[in-house]
Amino acid sequence: MAVYRFLLSPRWLGILALTLVAAAVMVLLGNWQLDRYRGRTEINERIDAGQRMAPAPLREALAAPSGGAGTTGPAPAEEKVWTRVTVTGRYDPTNTVLVRGRTVDSKVGFEILTPLVLGDGSAVLVDRGWIPPAAGGATAQPQVPAAPTGDVIVVGRIHETESGSGAVDRRDGRLETRRIAVPRLARELPYPVYGAYLLLDEQTPAADPTFVAVPVGHTNNWQNFGYVVQWWLFAGMTLVGYGWAARREARRAAGIETAPADRAAEPAPTSRA
Repeated sequence: MAVYRFLLSPRWLGILALTLVAAAVMVLLGNWQLDRYRGRTEINERIDAGQRMAPAPLREALAAPSGGAGTTGPAPAEEKVWTRVTVTGRYDPTNTVLVRGRTVDSKVGFEILTPLVLGDGSAVLVDRGWIPPAAGGATAQPQVPAAPTGDVIVVGRIHETESGSGAVDRRDGRLETRRIAVPRLARELPYPVYGAYLLLDEQTPAADPTFVAVPVGHTNNWQNFGYVVQWWLFAGMTLVGYGWAARREARRAAGIETAPADRAAEPAPTSRA
């Protein structure tokens, strides 16, 4: 249509190019959030499946360490994280790790990791649960319930090592850290360690009732889905805005609509007495 011939002008071609680039970027951002939504949904599905599944032997889900003392075995495959496993060994309470600054039910305390030494001399770190700090404050070392002696059957879920180096200190003879970084913790231990830790579900003999089970939080995948919708709506609105501006310009060029500047220049109508 002749009235839209102005769209071929350099100015409008530039506007079109910017519009298409902006819309494309927004679509790509929406696709990125869609990938994150799918990834987080898969994590949530694995968490739910891990709660329902019968426990498998540890070595079916996590490769054993092959190095010497202080080394770490391979990290779990992505699909094996949150797998429910069972393993038998003996706790080594002398190398218990206190993980400070951990929150459960809005209270700050400690998670207690105790190495479970297996028959081959390797060990897997077991998160036995959360306990409150001593009366001296959030960082005051708690009285840790004694670990069972002798053979212990542990059922837990595979938890990948946490990100960050996680400095490890010795305070009052106990290992203490802020992050459960398995490779860093392994350097302080006298045996090879599996490349992930276990979040305790149950054990035989039974765990001390002082421990509070560490909850497994689902990822907020719906937030990412909301971002998908948001970015794609913005992309559509950008294209609609270009079409609206072009139609308005065409109507003005055809004399159907007067530009704001022209309306301001029109004389005000005079009233008759």
